[in-house]
Amino acid sequence: MDIYIKKREIHLNPLHPDPNPARSAMLALSAIDGIERIDVINSTCLLIRYHLLQVTLAEIDTLLQEHGYHLDNSLIHKLKRALYYYTEETERANFGCPNGHCKTTRDVFIHTYLKQPHGCRDPRPQYWRDYL
Repeated sequence: MDIYIKKREIHLNPLHPDPNPARSAMLALSAIDGIERIDVINSTCLLIRYHLLQVTLAEIDTLLQEHGYHLDNSLIHKLKRALYYYTEETERANFGCPNGHCKTTRDVFIHTYLKQPHGCRDPRPQYWRDYL
């Protein structure tokens, strides 16, 4: 068993306009480095398996919130998330990641942004961009 692999449940708020927010959240998270597997348990719950040195639960939750998903904020889920955030950052620091961060949230957002189709790409080669 690999100590770097974590398996967590992510519970989403059922009062979301999307009738199946777990499935659409699964599609949003599928391109993130470090996430090995995502299973939809029901319409509001995901079972996610990820590599701790590449991504944390806090980064995954932040990414979901940036995409407009609402996490279930019942007391038990808030407590579990806080415990997972703390233990994961402590484990990463013990594994030798500088300041507890092996890969920043910024890298996760950049990776997601680069995979999305948009018109903000410069078609010129890199050596032409330096002249302007």
